[in-house]
Amino acid sequence: MTEFPPLSRGPVAGLRTEEIGFAGLGDLALAESPGARAEVLARTILAVFDDYYDRFRAMAPLAKAAFETRDWPRTVALSAERLSIYSVSIAILAPLLHAAVPELGRESGFWAKVEAHYLGLIEGRYEADLAFAFLTSIRRKVFEDEWRPVAYSYPAGRPGPAAVRRETLARFAADMPVPAEIARQILSVPAFGAEWRDRAGDERLLAEAIGRAAAGIEPGCRTVRVEMARCGFFRNRGAYLLGRITTPSGRSAPLLVALLNPPSGLHVDAVLTDSDELQFVFSTTLANFNVTCPYYHELAAFLFELMPKRPVGVHYSSIGYNHLGKIAVMNEIVGEQRRTGERLGTAVGFRGTVAIGFSMPSSRYVMKIIRDRPSDGYKWGAFPGVEKVLDKYRLVHEIDRAGSMLDNIIYYRVKLDRRAFAPELLDELLAEGGSTVSLLGSEVVFRHLVVQVKLVPLPVFLETASPEAARLAVLNLGDCIKNNAAANIFNKDLDGRNYGVNPIGKVYLFDYDAVEPLTSVKVRTNTDREEGEEGIPDWYFEEGTVFLPEEMLPGLRIDDPELRRLFRTAHADLLTVAYWEGLQRALASGKVPRVRSYPEARRLARPDAAAA
Repeated sequence: MTEFPPLSRGPVAGLRTEEIGFAGLGDLALAESPGARAEVLARTILAVFDDYYDRFRAMAPLAKAAFETRDWPRTVALSAERLSIYSVSIAILAPLLHAAVPELGRESGFWAKVEAHYLGLIEGRYEADLAFAFLTSIRRKVFEDEWRPVAYSYPAGRPGPAAVRRETLARFAADMPVPAEIARQILSVPAFGAEWRDRAGDERLLAEAIGRAAAGIEPGCRTVRVEMARCGFFRNRGAYLLGRITTPSGRSAPLLVALLNPPSGLHVDAVLTDSDELQFVFSTTLANFNVTCPYYHELAAFLFELMPKRPVGVHYSSIGYNHLGKIAVMNEIVGEQRRTGERLGTAVGFRGTVAIGFSMPSSRYVMKIIRDRPSDGYKWGAFPGVEKVLDKYRLVHEIDRAGSMLDNIIYYRVKLDRRAFAPELLDELLAEGGSTVSLLGSEVVFRHLVVQVKLVPLPVFLETASPEAARLAVLNLGDCIKNNAAANIFNKDLDGRNYGVNPIGKVYLFDYDAVEPLTSVKVRTNTDREEGEEGIPDWYFEEGTVFLPEEMLPGLRIDDPELRRLFRTAHADLLTVAYWEGLQRALASGKVPRVRSYPEARRLARPDAAAA
């Protein structure tokens, strides 16, 4: 079978990019021909990749240890660090290469030699696709000041052979009713090194939950099989075990076991057996998971089998392989266009004053560029510029999005077929985003391109939704605003058109040009003014962002009076100064309210549930 490379090529304590880069480039003096220089360069880039990837892989065991020891600051730090080490490696190495190898930026033939040597070096490695993505990221950084697009594609990475797939999943079988023994085996998969609060009780409750799920998909079934990924999924204060329940007829249901480890001890908090509910947990609106399994192709495929409504590229991102996810998403978009023949046109909904959104009717994605200057209706004073707006989109990508903000995939110097664009859209992109969009023969080249999973804008959704779906969306809108606030994100443009509804009814914020830290907002009120009192309120003269909670509802564009009453009743706290100021104090003191990523109803019923 394909052996996965061991963690032995470099220390985990810190990236050695600069050290490796200088050592490798020092060998250039001994290289007498362009071919030899290209080989030295290829080996240097691969050595830096290996160092990066060793550290990336080592973070999952560290996250597991942090969960076991309740080192919550460490879990947050690891999540942020894992997002940054790829770009840090690129940012350090690319300037070294550019300075030491001047022909790199001016001779395309030389880069072709580097790439040929590099492909030879990575041939046969499981992570060859990730290593090649690293090489193309280096190229983009070297050429970042030039209009030189680089395709977001590469020789496809291959999943491992059947033996690797068998290693990825553990399989258990049992007669009905499901015995506690099968639950014991499932809970043993990650080999937790923490004390359980009541393991026997958890095993009984988990076995009962599996039995109910099996009976639900095949009433009267006598046996059940369970497949579990041989790993733990770690994020923030939680750990998860992922699998699938299958009955003799072949019917199946996903299985997600959510665990917590408070001071009272490790325990199973919830069991989910519905694909839509799993999407809440694995949504990329939350921080990525650290996963203690190196076989990312098999894991992404397994996730897609359990949650087919989510594109496969998004599954790669949810387990931390963002750069593979980027390429998979771009390949999906190109594949959608070729398969359907649809053209990209202006996205459904309100035309933004800062961004231009566009998509194909049946696509799962929306693409955006930032306008060179805002259109009429912009309401935030001086426009900060394209890069400042992009910084906000980057910020949202790098933080824990609290389950209520879409992740952003930001592409640089990407090209798409000109024939894929409706003429009127292309005219608008070139006229309004000329610093970002240009034509190069038969292709449209983007200096930057933001891609998000497609949502239905909230006002559009409410126009045609059933009464029940509309009520759920309005309730979820309030939860979305609260979750964002818990992540210290305040959207000063509290306009319903900046929120969207996904296929399972959850609401997300998707437009970020008006976001800023909640702790920097001045929360004020007019409710303390006497009726008929004249004069301008004191807050009117304050600098910065001033927010009046009692006036937020009209901007949310909930036109139906019943739905407005529902929001006002269910989320009355959002309309008060006390709520927002209390949250600001909590954030300032380091106390961030917990955001649950699965329904409360899925928590296991037990006598001590309140203590959990």
